[in-house]
Amino acid sequence: MQVKPGALNLITDVAGLKVGNAQNDTIKTGTTVLIGDAPFTAGVSVMGGAPGTRETDLLAPDKTIEQVDALVLSGGSAFGLDAASGVADALRAQGRGFAVGDQNVPIVSSAILFDLINGGDKGWIENPYKALGAAALAQTGTEFAIGSVGAGTGATTANLKGGLGSASFVLPSGHTVGALVAVNALGQATVGDGAHFWAAPFEMNEEYGNQGVASDFSTSQIPQTKLNQHANTTIGIVATDAPLTQAQCTRMATAAHDGYARALVPSHTPFDGDLIFAASTGEGPPITEAKELLLLGHFAAQCMARAIARAIYAASPVAGDTLPCWQGKFT
Repeated sequence: MQVKPGALNLITDVAGLKVGNAQNDTIKTGTTVLIGDAPFTAGVSVMGGAPGTRETDLLAPDKTIEQVDALVLSGGSAFGLDAASGVADALRAQGRGFAVGDQNVPIVSSAILFDLINGGDKGWIENPYKALGAAALAQTGTEFAIGSVGAGTGATTANLKGGLGSASFVLPSGHTVGALVAVNALGQATVGDGAHFWAAPFEMNEEYGNQGVASDFSTSQIPQTKLNQHANTTIGIVATDAPLTQAQCTRMATAAHDGYARALVPSHTPFDGDLIFAASTGEGPPITEAKELLLLGHFAAQCMARAIARAIYAASPVAGDTLPCWQGKFT
């Protein structure tokens, strides 16, 4: 069975989805927003021990609301949750949202990562994230940058600068799967002190340097981490055009966490808030057999692993960085 990346190799290869980024390089932080042409079904799976979220309880399969208007990934720790307020205000002004009487209430779920001690100037007087959220929404489109942008602007890993990554697959069933991730991991995306990515077995079309699989690592070696910084969390989204229920979205989000484990060592630690949202636009062909659901989860995980490596590979330097970029260190 052969799969291939979508035309853009971005989550927006899933028809009906758009992504926007906004950032502040002085603060070294930013926000990323995913919206649909229409509300979309969503689920979430949290496997890290220190998450920061807004409007995630309502994504459980037993809750009343099944669709959301936007998903937000943001830096800023708890302050970054305010980015969703900027998105919600702007969507309300556009007349979007869940109708309650004569009011529209946009449903905006979000998650944050910790980037408060990454070398940027955090001495703001007014929380900047509401404005960043509105700015990211205003920039949404099918094409967007990856690397040191949006929610990945100030992200780091144990040994390298982190970033924002994305990737996609088109499956033989005709369904498209995409991933979007802000990589701010406690651990590493690369093996030891070398350039090889843990996600090397899943690379498509030399998308993160064609380094191949490392041959000089030991599974008994204690992995490098940035535990002393407490500056962690990888947050992401997987999406498909397959028509899924909220329960099926939740299952796809859970399966996609395998992508974290394949691309980041260690992952899902007590000090990461590792989280994945899942989204279904329902615009693709129907699911006709159980195997198709299995493959959606499988390739969502593969896609997420690729997106993580692409985030690190695409990161770019900015004055005041505390860590090198992959490109600067290994090229």
